[in-house]
Amino acid sequence: MSENNNDYAPLQIHVPEPPFRPGDAPDFSNFDVPVAGATPRPPIDASREDLEPYSEQVIRVLDDDGKAQGEWVPNLSDEEIDAGMRAMMRTRAFDERMMKAQRQGKTSFYMQCTGEEAIATAQQRALREGDMHFPTYRQQGLLFAQDWPVSKMMNQIFSNIEDELEGLQLPVLYSFRDAGFFTVSGNLATQYIQAVGWAMASAIAGDTKIASAWIGDGATAEGDFHAGLNFASVYKAPCILNVVDNRWAISTYHDIARSGMSTFAERAYGYGLAALRVDGNDWLAAYAASEWAAERARRGHGATLIEWVTYRAGAHSTSDDPTKYRPKEEATIWPLGDPIERLKQHLIVKGLWSEERHVQAEAQYADEMREEMEKAEANGTLHEYDRPRPSPKAMFEYVYADMPEHLRRQRQEMGV
Repeated sequence: MSENNNDYAPLQIHVPEPPFRPGDAPDFSNFDVPVAGATPRPPIDASREDLEPYSEQVIRVLDDDGKAQGEWVPNLSDEEIDAGMRAMMRTRAFDERMMKAQRQGKTSFYMQCTGEEAIATAQQRALREGDMHFPTYRQQGLLFAQDWPVSKMMNQIFSNIEDELEGLQLPVLYSFRDAGFFTVSGNLATQYIQAVGWAMASAIAGDTKIASAWIGDGATAEGDFHAGLNFASVYKAPCILNVVDNRWAISTYHDIARSGMSTFAERAYGYGLAALRVDGNDWLAAYAASEWAAERARRGHGATLIEWVTYRAGAHSTSDDPTKYRPKEEATIWPLGDPIERLKQHLIVKGLWSEERHVQAEAQYADEMREEMEKAEANGTLHEYDRPRPSPKAMFEYVYADMPEHLRRQRQEMGV
């Protein structure tokens, strides 16, 4: 064995870098836009081997002209597609109103899902009552797709006297059991193992309900993600494992999590799981893929990981400035477009929508959110200290079955 270290260059680690930085001209010419309708729809009992190509190719239904193409076109009525459109528009109108509220000092924090509305709204429409979502903080579309009361969401964001969580959760970390919306955790990836465990419990109980786990691209680097995949594979848990690849984990480019050499869907095959890659800005494709994965789980064929290819058009949160780490124009030239615009074009092609009707709907939902916020404000906002608010005693509750002595003393000292 040679002892001459001069034979070797100094070792280096590889740190993935985004292709564009602020000041650069973004160029997505190397992004392979999938051909609408080109990907066949496999049977729900397809083997892992038969599904392997689906970890690379992207399922797309809507073409550039707004026409639905191929075997993945879902069997939906015009009314159901119209409902999907309205759910997306209401979600965006809500985000815009809550962003303004945060800038006005009425809450401390907010997170949009701009550009990602199709994914959650479509999946909610494809699942059944009683199924349970384990979401992140960017799946508010799950609630709008089932017409959940906006007032409940706004009261939570304002942490006011009508907040059902009594101020215990950060804004947008909702918890609505009756909506199949499990408590959001700010620490991402925990919901993956929770969802798989819930799905396993449903199967053990002989139920027919399935779970749906949600995670962003960045959090797939967490150990809980891999633990969830392992348990889902071993026990064939009836669940959908969503990975929303919006290309940015706060300010970190998605290649940090995926290494740039594979897709997120390909991670599933190492665990023997089925996986799909789907155009996340195509509402019809999102519905069809969710329906397929849900049926596969409900028929006893196990979990499916779905990688949603999309783009986070807005900031990570109100605490973030994306112009510090990506070009300002990047979101506007994303090749898969805007999900609302794409479904609008489809409805226009079908003779069910028009530009005039779209403008009217935007105005209608903007008015709705303004009126709902006025009602929620009447219950108080976060920084109005002269208004009734949840009791401080709430911070001591729902934590321990038997409260430790030191917390008893602190509560007594506070007089609550």
